[in-house]
Amino acid sequence: MRAALGRGGVRGIDKQEGDGATPAGVLPLRRVLYRADRMPVPACAVPVEPIAPDDGWCDDVQHADYNRMVRLPHAARHEVLRRQDELYDVIGVLGWNDAPVRRGLGSAIFLHVARADYAPTEGCVALALPDLRQVLAMGVTQLLVLPG
Repeated sequence: MRAALGRGGVRGIDKQEGDGATPAGVLPLRRVLYRADRMPVPACAVPVEPIAPDDGWCDDVQHADYNRMVRLPHAARHEVLRRQDELYDVIGVLGWNDAPVRRGLGSAIFLHVARADYAPTEGCVALALPDLRQVLAMGVTQLLVLPG
């Protein structure tokens, strides 16, 4: 399947917040979030929950909620998960820098819907929606990302 990766390439242990790189390695699929107002529940082998209008993800390295899902409004810098475009209609939350979270080593590494032209991501892995739904339905619980 064709995939879009980070604009900063694929990096190993030197991944840093804001570098636009996709982390290399085995990334476990922690859970799946989806837009219940746009599609049915995706079939998958991990916990699934709908994205609420006030869901966000903190990417502020100075905040205690760094690399965690948050409720909006949120005082720190964050991403809005319920986007106007379709890129986050399905989000696989990948296990990167989350056990434990270490400030500055990267946040919000997701498996999500690719842009039509497969433009690079900010560090995520992105697939066309039919491919993403197929991968999830196959029971995938981890991704192997290798430097190219």
